[in-house]
Amino acid sequence: MAVVEGARMASESSTVDVEAVVIGAGFAGLRQLYDLRQRGISARCFDEAPEIGGVWHWNRYPGARTDSQSWIYAYSFSEDLQNEWTWNERYTPQREIHAYLKHVADKFGFRDQITLNTRVESAVFDETRNVWVVTTNTGETVTARYVVSATGPLSAAYKPDFKGVDDFRGEWYMTARWPEEDPDLTGKRVAVIGTGATGVQLIPTIAHIASEVTVFQRTPNYVVPARNAPLHPAEQESIRSRYPSIWEQARDQVFGFDLALAGRTFEDVTPEEMQLILDRGWEIGGFHFVFETFDDVFTDERTNDVISEFIRNKIRTIVKDPETAELLCPKDYPFCGKRPPLGHFYYETYNRENVSLVDVSQTPISEITETGVKVGDDVYEADVIIFATGFDAATGSITRMDIRGRNGLSIAEKWEDGPSTYLGVAVPDFPNFFMIFGPHSPFANAPVVIEDASEWIAETIATMRGRNLTVSEACPDASAAWGNSLLEILNATVVAKGRNNYFLGDNIPGKAHAPFFYLGGVKGYRDALLEESANGYPGLVMN
Repeated sequence: MAVVEGARMASESSTVDVEAVVIGAGFAGLRQLYDLRQRGISARCFDEAPEIGGVWHWNRYPGARTDSQSWIYAYSFSEDLQNEWTWNERYTPQREIHAYLKHVADKFGFRDQITLNTRVESAVFDETRNVWVVTTNTGETVTARYVVSATGPLSAAYKPDFKGVDDFRGEWYMTARWPEEDPDLTGKRVAVIGTGATGVQLIPTIAHIASEVTVFQRTPNYVVPARNAPLHPAEQESIRSRYPSIWEQARDQVFGFDLALAGRTFEDVTPEEMQLILDRGWEIGGFHFVFETFDDVFTDERTNDVISEFIRNKIRTIVKDPETAELLCPKDYPFCGKRPPLGHFYYETYNRENVSLVDVSQTPISEITETGVKVGDDVYEADVIIFATGFDAATGSITRMDIRGRNGLSIAEKWEDGPSTYLGVAVPDFPNFFMIFGPHSPFANAPVVIEDASEWIAETIATMRGRNLTVSEACPDASAAWGNSLLEILNATVVAKGRNNYFLGDNIPGKAHAPFFYLGGVKGYRDALLEESANGYPGLVMN
């Protein structure tokens, strides 16, 4: 820690309304409120949604659920909470995870600190007083010593600027901002644009009620079967009894899951043995297939090539129409080059007579007409268009606010060529601005990442208060070194060869091509945070 000697807390003229403003009332925001309260730090939280839940308030489209197993997509800080809450399925549906977050807010009395229906429009650092001035869309202004962004990496909805959307005579919806009252799709012709994780969940669900579903696909995905199932009461009790070991395993696993290492690589098995191992993993489903088959899937192209072709052959086996099957087969990027979604009878859905697939990789959507979606010279008529086009990942939820640090520099300008952070929690030129699960955080099971970062941020604030320090700011050199380490790790993996990948900003036109996530694993990330604080914060300037 670089500390200016003799620094003391601001004078009475620099008092603040609250010590910390937390932006976002989802998983990250609630956990930050808990960690700050545990240390006696006052805080207010703002969220533009009308209810607690963050992305799990908005992402309520048909079929929405977690891709992490339910018991690991939860908080670990309260044994009482773990024992009283019951998970009913292997993968939690949206309504259940939303109910869980509302229960947490009620149980721990967070609602009094949270202002809903309120969007943070701007946060400006006042260098004369070393405070943040936060302004909301309701006109309220709040001063705070610290601002903590808890908006998450996948909350800034993205809708391509298609020509003619306003001319469409039917209804259109965004999965990332789905109406609270479900639209009636019964008997309607539905066009779905997008086949990422959201589209993969949505399409099989609405195919049961729509008269026609036309899917517009730019980039096919490697979709792994989830194998969802109800949790028997005996399973639920077993999970509760094993929670300490579950969390211990998750905190050591690279993506924050309670999964073991496979203990084998490409060199350890014959081709025949490899196929049997992959078949077994496919039947178990979920991320077991990714992490418990081979340990070198991310780093050895030979392993990845075999797994990629294995999945393509599964697609060809499941999907009856050969032409459709080939369109669904990813061929120009490796498995895990993009985040692989979990499917619930996704490929099987294309065997339905009312579901058709349109490839827009070579001939893109040119416009939305009055009656449907135009691709080349063809118009595909629809009564409803659903945009399952994902998010401006990692940075979008932050840059869409007018956040200004030293000398009036906006964070959007700072990150024009890609994000610069230190440890994914701090940004040079933005004193006392912290981020939970923002850019340069691990892309992994969200609650595990969130809890590590949230606790570290709260403890850092408490340390500063205990030492009468008022400003903490990331060192540019430390930030540059962190960025270089991200790039080095990225280039050692197959992720660097992904296509239209939000890991690299490539899903948003005009967005910088750069690493947006840390791929060194949750344990490596937690170790980096703890090493920073244990060594006296060498990467931060504090005064």
